[in-house]
Amino acid sequence: MNITIFGTGYVGLVTGACLSDVGHNVLCVDVDERKVENLKNGIIPIFEPGLEPIVKHNHEAGRLNFTTDAKEGVEFGTLQFIAVGTPPDEDGSADLQYVLAVAKTIGKYMPDYRVVVDKSTVPVGTGDKVRAALQAELTQRGEDIAFEVVSNPEFLKEGDAVKDFMKPDRIVIGAEDERAIDLLHECYEPFNRNHDRLVVMDIRSAELTKYAANAMLATKISFMNEIANLAELLGADVENVRRGIGSDPRIGYHFIYPGCGYGGSCFPKDVQALVRTAQGVQYEPELLAAVESVNYRQKEKLFDKIMKHYGGDLNGKTFALWGLSFKPNTDDMREASSRVLMEKLWAQGATVQAFDPEAMEETQRIYGDQDSLNLCGTKEQALKGADALVICTEWKEFRLPDFDQIKSSIKDPVVFDGRNLYDPERMARKGFTYYAIGRGDSIKKA
Repeated sequence: MNITIFGTGYVGLVTGACLSDVGHNVLCVDVDERKVENLKNGIIPIFEPGLEPIVKHNHEAGRLNFTTDAKEGVEFGTLQFIAVGTPPDEDGSADLQYVLAVAKTIGKYMPDYRVVVDKSTVPVGTGDKVRAALQAELTQRGEDIAFEVVSNPEFLKEGDAVKDFMKPDRIVIGAEDERAIDLLHECYEPFNRNHDRLVVMDIRSAELTKYAANAMLATKISFMNEIANLAELLGADVENVRRGIGSDPRIGYHFIYPGCGYGGSCFPKDVQALVRTAQGVQYEPELLAAVESVNYRQKEKLFDKIMKHYGGDLNGKTFALWGLSFKPNTDDMREASSRVLMEKLWAQGATVQAFDPEAMEETQRIYGDQDSLNLCGTKEQALKGADALVICTEWKEFRLPDFDQIKSSIKDPVVFDGRNLYDPERMARKGFTYYAIGRGDSIKKA
């Protein structure tokens, strides 16, 4: 099939690369000329495991191409995927200006039948707005060309996006037109061989499914963080509690790891957008609002522990920080807990020496050069001369460090662990004061 994808961010680029990898001809459209030129030269704008070789291979094979010419894109594919950003507006609702701009562009240039596929995460009712925007362009042209709008939300995890696309749990299709449904079946046939993963429903239900999925996962995280905070006050160990409840198959182990809050481009934005959607129909979503407020509070947890340990005086202190991205296997720092922590430390006169396997360039882009931030080439370099170690992201290389080296490199044998990577008793035996999430106020060194 010939397929056009508007947008080359996480969703658009992964979608285009994976569809081309199974034999479709894909043209990705983006307004960013530099990004398009870089993609043509094999330079990938994001870190996503497995993505770069797929993009390069299929571009060289001629199945995956990139352009800034919107007209060329509209004329190319019968399927027109919209995968542009929907950033939060000032009130937290999703900003649809880029989605609707693409819809208008398709209406302006479409020569014959097109199926417009909303791949972006959009509020319930967006399909109607896309249809109206496209129809308005056709009316202005004086054309009567058939088209359909469908919803096909993505369920990709950053760090596992390629694997998630290639081996999906489900493929949700919001459509009622049989011709459009058949085309989506054909598009996804290579991913649908073992058993039928397509879940077909009406458009509004598909739009709500995406928000409901992310809100449910965010709720599990915030719930576990709430339990962790309670465990600290009651003298319980949340890791024991996690194993105890996770063994119940009705609950499971996924997304019940306590920590210093969730971040990224999806959960915070989508929970906020769903809250605003509910309020727009005069419904107050108390649970969703609590999920958001618990997460906001949890991102301050490490800072609060640091302040308490040092008696509220951080002026002149230096902290080694391991982990900057919001989760492992990505360089994405949107809504990352590390950002909240660093900015609070700086406000108290502290300095940060940071290391992350992938997010160093992104950190430099966000914060630039400043005396209070030193980006280090290795995790060992970040330790040198620091007063204490703080961990914000659970990268694999942080799981089994050389504790003797940590102890000899930092001034005080103190570790603030926002991801519960280490065993408190073992840390105590090694002479550390160890602060974790939900594992007691602190485990003092032996």
